[in-house]
Amino acid sequence: MTTDSAANIFAGHFTSRRVFITGGGNGIGLSIGQAFAEAGASVMLVDRDARVAEAAQNLRDRGFDVEHAVADVTNEAQIKAAFIRVEELWGGLDVLVNNAGIITISNLEDLSVEDFNRVLSVNTTAVFLCCREAASLLKKSEHGVILNAASGQARQGFIFTPHYAASKFGVIGLTQSLAKELAPYNIRVNSYCPGIVKTDMWDYNDREWGSRLGNYKPGELIQEWIDDIPLKRPAEASDIANLLMFLASDASSYITGQAINIDGGMFMS
Repeated sequence: MTTDSAANIFAGHFTSRRVFITGGGNGIGLSIGQAFAEAGASVMLVDRDARVAEAAQNLRDRGFDVEHAVADVTNEAQIKAAFIRVEELWGGLDVLVNNAGIITISNLEDLSVEDFNRVLSVNTTAVFLCCREAASLLKKSEHGVILNAASGQARQGFIFTPHYAASKFGVIGLTQSLAKELAPYNIRVNSYCPGIVKTDMWDYNDREWGSRLGNYKPGELIQEWIDDIPLKRPAEASDIANLLMFLASDASSYITGQAINIDGGMFMS
């Protein structure tokens, strides 16, 4: 099944709007950035991987207003500098997308405090940090929006990932709290909960869960899970981008404090 992309549906809608995306160098984050750029936005791609520069340049070569910052979302000084650069370039900010995230899969006895804290630092604390630094800029916008990456594991924790589940449940709590605090400034805050997405992360998930849950060959476990999805397919990165375009648009002006599943029906709550 093919559908029109949100970038086409919202063509021109985001002209003059400024978007900051973490984990924007590849995968879902880059797809989100490309969609916003195609709909007219100025986009800042932020990633700790220096290859984000190439990703931004490729979009500039297509005529889009895209900049980049090499920054680790867990490094307070680097994130502060990235937001300062946005203000210097564009004078403000309209949309923050906290997309960056990591996962590790481990038996409880083998899970170190360092790995536990690292996952929470990237997936939860960094969301707080970026929201805090963005708030003063978003308060000056007439279209302020924050979109936070949660997960299906923010609905139901899965085996061998207690730290990841905790980090994503935390994102939903943070989203709800900030939605209440920032509502007087007309800043909407929502989170999104992807299921299985065709990314390198899910290749890792298939391998690590497969080795622990049975004698699965590569691709077999994830295919079992896909077969149980009502829509019978994994998400593409563009599916995530399409949802975020809607949530950032004026068409969703009465939606805040929500966690939106985007998983083909995997979770229905």
